[in-house]
Amino acid sequence: MSGTWPAAVRKPTGRDVARLAGVSQATVSLVFSGAEAGRRVSDATRERVREAARSLGYRPQAAGRQLRLGRSGMILLAVPNILGPFFGRVLEGVHEEAGRHGLAVVVSSGWGSATLADAATTSRFDGLLICSPDDSQLGELPADTPVVFLDADPGTDLARPTVELDVAGGMRAAVEHLAGLGHRRVGRLRSTHSAYTFRIRQAAFEQAAEALGLDVVELGVSLNEGQPAARSAARRLLERPDHPRAVICDDDVVASGVYQAAAELGLRVPVDLSVVGIDNIPVAGLLAPPLTTVDLPGEELGRAGVAALAGLLRGAPVAPVPPLATSLVLRSSTAPAPAASGASGASDASGRGRSA
Repeated sequence: MSGTWPAAVRKPTGRDVARLAGVSQATVSLVFSGAEAGRRVSDATRERVREAARSLGYRPQAAGRQLRLGRSGMILLAVPNILGPFFGRVLEGVHEEAGRHGLAVVVSSGWGSATLADAATTSRFDGLLICSPDDSQLGELPADTPVVFLDADPGTDLARPTVELDVAGGMRAAVEHLAGLGHRRVGRLRSTHSAYTFRIRQAAFEQAAEALGLDVVELGVSLNEGQPAARSAARRLLERPDHPRAVICDDDVVASGVYQAAAELGLRVPVDLSVVGIDNIPVAGLLAPPLTTVDLPGEELGRAGVAALAGLLRGAPVAPVPPLATSLVLRSSTAPAPAASGASGASDASGRGRSA
């Protein structure tokens, strides 16, 4: 049988991308080397080069590039609990920003100081993002390893960047909202974890409650045990003869456990019980009624962390990142204090105005 072999399809090259994008081949190399910011390639030019590469199906030779740079092209995101919905929001932002810098992301959960030290001393990762660390999980990290802390104590390592959330401001807004609705007795389901973020929430709650003269009933709950632990703690709180008519929780999963316990005890949200969470995870808007909660911008936290880490990898000076703003998202789970809570718990015009 006679015939000819089909001609081999030529793979697009960096020269082809440069021609289509209207730039030099050197510019294409810079865009895909991770050095574009240091060489002053504009965002518009970088996007034009990447769009040309996508349209041609061009794939840079990553292995050769990484060998030249002495890097793996991977970063490690360490989170306390990969199943935590808030950390899903963080991961979304990390992936989005990492793609812009040509980095791949590996996620680790349930890590300890030894695991982090091992990751920092091998060549597997170019840098580490450590999110919401528990005090016991942090050991000494090698000084030459690029590390950025997320949602952590800015004093953890003064030589390394920290991206914080204004969780204290969010907690104050939650307490003031309930006080504005006339609630003078407030329940608090707080995390038992030793992480900085929960210490800050607790301190802000105590300061706000004291300033407003609120009576507080408080119970601890382990967030890693999820809704069952939250439901159990909420039942203990709500079964008290003098139970509070408003509860602030350290996250939205705990708040969903309060909903369940309230329903089992014949209490209606928000008629008999106002509930406020923290995180603003997707389930918050799906609860019945939808949950009033403090929005912690996890996606923005992840993006800011990767941007800071990319700066460290380039050797560029990284400016301090101001705390990222949080906000109270008002939905339908809070209402003026029931008259049965006493004269001091009755709502006033100011309280009704704040709930609108």
